Amino acid sequence: MAAEEGKVDPMKQFTIEPIFGHDWQLADGFNIAFTNSALWMALAAVLVWAFVAGGMKRQLVPGRWQMAVESMTGFIDDMLEANIGKAGRKYVPYIFTLFMFILFGNLLGLLPVGLLGLHPFTFTSHFTVTGVLAILSFSIVLVVGFAKHGLHFFSLFVPKDTPFLMAVFIAPIEFVSFMVRPFSLGLRLFVAMMAGHVLLKVLASFVIAGGGAGPALGAAVGIPSFVLMVAISALEILVAGIQAYVFALLTSLYINDAENLH
Repeated sequence: MAAEEGKVDPMKQFTIEPIFGHDWQLADGFNIAFTNSALWMALAAVLVWAFVAGGMKRQLVPGRWQMAVESMTGFIDDMLEANIGKAGRKYVPYIFTLFMFILFGNLLGLLPVGLLGLHPFTFTSHFTVTGVLAILSFSIVLVVGFAKHGLHFFSLFVPKDTPFLMAVFIAPIEFVSFMVRPFSLGLRLFVAMMAGHVLLKVLASFVIAGGGAGPALGAAVGIPSFVLMVAISALEILVAGIQAYVFALLTSLYINDAENLH
């Protein structure tokens, strides 16, 4: 019985549970309850707003907060200019918000609030969330591409100076590759965040099992697992930043295709 209680389910942390509004129903029985996922997304959005608002004081001698905001916006601006050119500046607000929202979402799921009896939830470990963010970015690419180039946007699927016979085969491949972009963009972030959290939970189960198996086995299994958990937690903080950057970088590269074609 004690062993059953000490078990850790690595997948339970990804369960979406309603907080209130259990009986909020739309047509066809579609439930719109406010869930733990929505709560942590709202918290991430508030943190992004607070981060930007705190750095908008425009002091002659900027404080640390203002410098942090200016450094982040400068970082995004440089990335867009490098990938898109001067035309990339108008996308700074979107890419900055996207980057910070994903970054805060990744980091919030790593907070040790479990010590306070709370359950942290990493909403970027759900493909429904990362997929919607990817579709939003992809939609911007399509809107910009057709608005700026019209039907000439389809030339994106045929490299310049490609012979006609080769273009017949290359165009469908390029089109499929283009349409897979939102799927791969959302999947990359989802898999990276989910894998890290599952690994941490598995190691936590080793620590718990080792602690209940006696001093000798606890020292042999529990201590190394705990040390590895600490190391992987530090790695996850790095991954949280890298994945937010990769998502923003790929989005900027896709927008470049819409702005500049080949």
